[in-house]
Amino acid sequence: MESSRARPDRRARRPRRRRAPVYAALIAFAVVGGAATGTLYRQGQGHARPGAGGAVSSSASAPSGGEASVETVGPVVVVDRDALLASAMASVTVADGAEVSVAVLDADSGESASYGTDVFETASIVKVDILAALLLRAQDAGRALTAAEQSYAVAMIEDSDNDSASALWRAIGTADGLDAANERFGLTGTSGGDGPLWGLTRTTAADQVALLRQVFVADGSELSEASRAYVRGLMGRIADGQRWGVSAAADGGSGGGGSGWALKNGWLRRSTTGLWVVNSVGRVTSDGHDRLVAVVSRGSATLAEGIALTEAAAKAAVSVFAGAADATGGQKSS
Repeated sequence: MESSRARPDRRARRPRRRRAPVYAALIAFAVVGGAATGTLYRQGQGHARPGAGGAVSSSASAPSGGEASVETVGPVVVVDRDALLASAMASVTVADGAEVSVAVLDADSGESASYGTDVFETASIVKVDILAALLLRAQDAGRALTAAEQSYAVAMIEDSDNDSASALWRAIGTADGLDAANERFGLTGTSGGDGPLWGLTRTTAADQVALLRQVFVADGSELSEASRAYVRGLMGRIADGQRWGVSAAADGGSGGGGSGWALKNGWLRRSTTGLWVVNSVGRVTSDGHDRLVAVVSRGSATLAEGIALTEAAAKAAVSVFAGAADATGGQKSS
């Protein structure tokens, strides 16, 4: 048997082919805009590896001994949505002593932006979380909600009834049950309130958008389509007088009804300070796109002041996707 070491290297006998030199040009430039256009980073790459998915096409066929031609088709545009939101929030009036945080997700493109990372009391926006946790428990048990649970759920979401919320808070196992469900939902900065105090659950705007994603986006949701549709339906039938907040950023504003928005608000006057916690979370339709928006705030002197703050912040959040056509040369990035 012939040894592999003794085997002649047949590849060495083949004449080497002359490779045509390829010159790749790399062009990078940055365009920084103001509040209207945002911060853009554009990169036009003159050469790309096959399958790299870039915006570059190259002519692979070149005359023998010549140069392969490379054509730059267009720039790759990356929009810094966080910077754009920070710029938009600079024009929002925040009273002395008040604080606000906001997050937004474009449900179609998956792009998001956030402003602020502090933890805030939920007040009644936690009622969406309570219902989601209840539905998850029912799914795990392979059952539908009971008639009593449905009655509580309707009153809790549509009318923001506190007694109904307390009943379902106990049904899910209070804070422990909420925290267990939130771990599955992917919430990392939310903790249930002590004892019966569900309204003092603490959360972040980013976590609230993560929860909204569980309700409004099928991909990756722990909730079944039937469960998600149930929550969405209730959030689209909020009682008159409670339709403020993120709905202000929807096409047609709060008057658009469930077709333009689905929301849950929370408001609480802290007995220790006399100041208001005012929050709003939900889905709004703007320019034909669904955006998930969460605004959490505290320190407003009056409820009206807090409502105005949440609405201004919601509009600022949705504005980070406005003007995308101008920034990307005629096509919206969302």
